[in-house]
Amino acid sequence: MHIDDRFLQALQGAARAWRLALDRHLKAHGLTAAGWNALAAVADSPEPPSQRELARRLGVDGATLVTTLDRLAGSGFVRRDSEPGDRRVKRIGLTPDGDLLARQVRAEAAALHEATVARLDPEARAAVSAVLEDLQRLLEGA
Repeated sequence: MHIDDRFLQALQGAARAWRLALDRHLKAHGLTAAGWNALAAVADSPEPPSQRELARRLGVDGATLVTTLDRLAGSGFVRRDSEPGDRRVKRIGLTPDGDLLARQVRAEAAALHEATVARLDPEARAAVSAVLEDLQRLLEGA
């Protein structure tokens, strides 16, 4: 197999395997990857982001995010608060259940990391990280 084909297959295969493993953990909590990404982004925000800010941060359009937030709000994980002075702006915050869920999923993701990625050679991980960062820059500029 040509080295470029091997690289691309390994890249796609590893990304897919990581997503599937993480998805198994998310599914156990009733989350999708999109739901987890939104929940984690809100949890990482120093103050509740607006829906527009959150969509920009996640790289999704507003309509897609609204559907995700509807599911998260319906499950009791996030709340939408009106911005004082501008009721059109909605700030997204975690509920206590959402905060607990975010901490649980982070702990499971850390355990998955320890059981897999952390077992790889640190020098190899650093080299692969540099290659993937270069690849990302090249693709974003293409």
